[in-house]
Amino acid sequence: MDASLPPAQADESSIDHVLMERIGDGDHGAFRELVERHQNAVIGTVAKMLGNPSEAEDISQQVFLRVWRHAKRYRPEAKFTTYLFTITRNLVFNETRRRSRKKEVSSDEREEVANLLVEASPDRQPDAELLQAELQQAVDQAIASLPETQRMAVVLRRYEQLSYEEIADVLGLSVSAVKSLLFRARTALREALSGYLES
Repeated sequence: MDASLPPAQADESSIDHVLMERIGDGDHGAFRELVERHQNAVIGTVAKMLGNPSEAEDISQQVFLRVWRHAKRYRPEAKFTTYLFTITRNLVFNETRRRSRKKEVSSDEREEVANLLVEASPDRQPDAELLQAELQQAVDQAIASLPETQRMAVVLRRYEQLSYEEIADVLGLSVSAVKSLLFRARTALREALSGYLES
């Protein structure tokens, strides 16, 4: 057990390590339990990175399939979540590269479809809810426009509450590089959202 972790986190980490040992021995029940413990975090991270919740489940399944396949080789040198988010990062970055090679629907077409959906909605939201939804969409778009490494760092820090050290392990960077990456990302987000921050 890692002595530097608080007791609750150490217990969680120990549970994951024991589950991985059992999975390495082919225990399907342990695998189901591990998936239940971490599936929401993986799906949420992938959805924030790719901006497409339906693809998030597919990528999540690939992540856990890799965990199953490589369980015998797993070594508990760090928290299991660091290992898990490293696999997640690799698959998300692969998908991002695949998408960049493939023709995507233009942002104008996406906006047009979104406007049609809002107009067709029989129970349109009041103004305050529309403004909140617009702000959330602007934040999501600003995060999506970040370079993939910055985006992953922001998602892991903001949504998964990983420490700088854990993010450094996942991204294969130093802690100071992660802090610099997050600083640049926050600066870019502030700039992209300046119209909302001023109002």
